[in-house]
Amino acid sequence: MTLTPQVKAILDHYESDTPGTRANLYRLMNTGRLAGTGKLVILPVDQGFEHGPGRSFAPNPPAYDPHYHYSLAIEAGLNAFAAPLGMLEAGASTFAGQIPTILKCNSSDSLTTQKNQAVTGTVADALRLGCSAIGFTIYPASDYQFHQMEQLREMAREAKNAGLAVVVWSYPRGPMLDKAGETAIDICAYAAHIAAELGAHIIKVKPPTEDLCLPAAKKVYIDEKVDIATLPARIRHVVQSAFAGRRIVIFSGGEHTTTAHLLETIRGIHQGGGFGSIIGRNTFQRPRAEALKLLGEITDIFAQKA
Repeated sequence: MTLTPQVKAILDHYESDTPGTRANLYRLMNTGRLAGTGKLVILPVDQGFEHGPGRSFAPNPPAYDPHYHYSLAIEAGLNAFAAPLGMLEAGASTFAGQIPTILKCNSSDSLTTQKNQAVTGTVADALRLGCSAIGFTIYPASDYQFHQMEQLREMAREAKNAGLAVVVWSYPRGPMLDKAGETAIDICAYAAHIAAELGAHIIKVKPPTEDLCLPAAKKVYIDEKVDIATLPARIRHVVQSAFAGRRIVIFSGGEHTTTAHLLETIRGIHQGGGFGSIIGRNTFQRPRAEALKLLGEITDIFAQKA
């Protein structure tokens, strides 16, 4: 596929990266139904590790099989499939070369009270499996945030030297934040900026709410009349916070919700200039035909067809 103006403009923002890393970013942006648009829709399936197999897959039992997720992402025409080591290994040969993959290199689970993650995959694993990128979660506001940042620094350096892209899940959580604070607009924007400062090529955050959490930030938002009244305005501000849009920012689908609510959120992300979405439970917990229809509607929105 030729280099479209949209993809070229995005790649030009990554000024320090090697041809190998830029080629993998190109591959991510030139696969599937959104190829060449500069938009991304990615299927992440780390929920079995994070929340347990029953909570994740019992609503749609075929989803216990890793091959189900590979084939769902391919048939839906998505840009990439992201998962932890074991799930990628379980389909690596069968689906080799059919869709870009992202190795999620750290994970948590629901059996701990710590806001922390263990490193569960390596750059060597990602290369062995033919991945285009590594994924890594940080928890800004956690008691473990600085250790996670230091882990990411080393893993990102190794990945970039090997020509891989770096995707960072930046999810604020910790003792100073309540549930509302985790998705407050000032916190989401801060989380996106932190990930950009840490060298992420692609940043994943949650769609922000109108809440303001930090008193000092709240004063600035009010004094400077920062527009956060609508979801598109908040999305625009989060993207602005990632180096004025010089870094790709995509937004999660969140907990299982209705189709109407999810599509309303997707439209807000698109209208606000978000680069796309990374949607797991809201697709793979539905029956396959319903999931494919929903993913088609989502990609249509980002392709400006809806």
